[in-house]
Amino acid sequence: MDIMEIINFLARWGHLLFGMTWIGLLYYFNFIQGGYFKQATPEALADAKKHLAPAALWWFRWGAMFTLLTGLVLLMGVTKMNVLNDYIIVGAVMGTLMFLNVWLIIWPNQKIALGMVEGDGPAAGAKALLASRTNTLFSGPMAFFMMAGPHFGGYGLGWGSTAMWVALAIVAVLEVNAIVGKQGTMTTVKGVITSSLVLTAVLVAVLKLV
Repeated sequence: MDIMEIINFLARWGHLLFGMTWIGLLYYFNFIQGGYFKQATPEALADAKKHLAPAALWWFRWGAMFTLLTGLVLLMGVTKMNVLNDYIIVGAVMGTLMFLNVWLIIWPNQKIALGMVEGDGPAAGAKALLASRTNTLFSGPMAFFMMAGPHFGGYGLGWGSTAMWVALAIVAVLEVNAIVGKQGTMTTVKGVITSSLVLTAVLVAVLKLV
C-alpha cells in the first residue's frame, strides 16, 4: 500500500466518522431537541439553552467542517482517477451547501436564538430552523448519491449531462428557499423525512431519465 492509498483510506475513514457526527447531530436537533424544547419546563429549557445546545452545536459545526475537508480530499482522488460522475457531483454540491448552511445560517442565528449574542431571537430561530430543515431534506439524497456514485454500475455515467444540470437546478431552488423561503412540508418531523425521501426519488429519476 503506497502513501496515496493510505491517504485515501484515512480520508474515507475520517469522512465517515465526521459525517456520522455531523448528520447524527442534525437528526438529533430536528427529531429530538426541537420537540423537547417545546415541552420542557422553563427551568429545564433555560439550562438546555445555556449548556446542552451550545455544546451540541460545537460538535455539529466542527463535524461539518471536517466532513467537508475529508470530502475534498476524496473528491480530488476521484477526479484524479477520472471516475467523477453526475451522482458524485450532485452529492458533493448538496454536501457543500449543507456545510455552508451550518456555518453561514444555522450557527450565526442559533447564537442569537440561544441568547449567546444580542438580536431578534424568534426571527433568528426561524431562520436557523429553516436552514436546518433544508439540511435534513438534503441529507437523504446526498447520502444516496455519494454511495451510488462509486458503487453502482451505470449510475451517473454521463458526466456534465443535461440531467446533472437539471438536478442541480432543483437543488439550487431548494437552497434559495432555505435562505428566503418557508418550511412548507418540512414543518413536522414526518414531513421533512417524507420530503427527503421524495426528493431522493425525484433526483434519481432526473439523473436516470432526463
